[in-house]
Amino acid sequence: MIRQVCLIALLCVAGVFSRTIEDNVDDSDWYANWEGFIVGGQNAAAGQFPHSVSLRSTANSHFCGAFVVNNRWVVSAAHCTINRSPGNTRIIVGALQLSSGGTNMATARIENHPNYHGPSLANDVCALQTSANIAFSNTVQPLSMGSTHIGGGAQATAAGWGRIGHNLPLANTLQWLNVQTLTNADCRNRHSAGNAARVHDNTICTFTRQGEGMCNGDSGSALFIGSSAIGIVSWGIPCAQGFPDNFARVSSHRNWLISHTG
Repeated sequence: MIRQVCLIALLCVAGVFSRTIEDNVDDSDWYANWEGFIVGGQNAAAGQFPHSVSLRSTANSHFCGAFVVNNRWVVSAAHCTINRSPGNTRIIVGALQLSSGGTNMATARIENHPNYHGPSLANDVCALQTSANIAFSNTVQPLSMGSTHIGGGAQATAAGWGRIGHNLPLANTLQWLNVQTLTNADCRNRHSAGNAARVHDNTICTFTRQGEGMCNGDSGSALFIGSSAIGIVSWGIPCAQGFPDNFARVSSHRNWLISHTG
């Protein structure tokens, strides 16, 4: 059976794995048709991860994660927004559950990295501006954008909404998981040759053990240490099968992000 590489975006019919990055497609249907979940995680408590953002359609369907960086901007993955407009994208801050709570905000601008490349997922970074100021509270707070290059062996955390396993129900409550970073060389060695080529110098990878990790979904959510974002969920091999998860490295994209978000 051919291993498939999937984008970690959200919401589709369960079990659809009919396209891979090798198809060299870059269309909105593909990016919209992937589910999301953290495998082996646990429920978050209210206010535990106040930076977490749910990106939704105007029909209130969650399709990707994001994280707050200041009172007008959130950061996500470019594959989440490359085919979207501000008019069909909502930003929900301060939510713990997908079914209720949080503040639903309109999107004023979407800035995708100019060098984003869909087939290779290079520079998979974007920023979204809210139409009004984000009110900070005990459930809404920003993450700083980390400037330090993180190597292997660091413990980091990821949090996102979605399923907790293939063909299992969606987790309504925000899930979180502690993971270990890898060096890029180690990350490439753990992937096939084709997938190793998608581990760019501005990528950061994580792997702890089989049965724990990102899966189809949670794209755009932060990988973070303390109050500092170090990665943005980009792609992986579903689901927690023993391969590294892959993130856009924040320190590599920090200057671009700051120039667009202030």
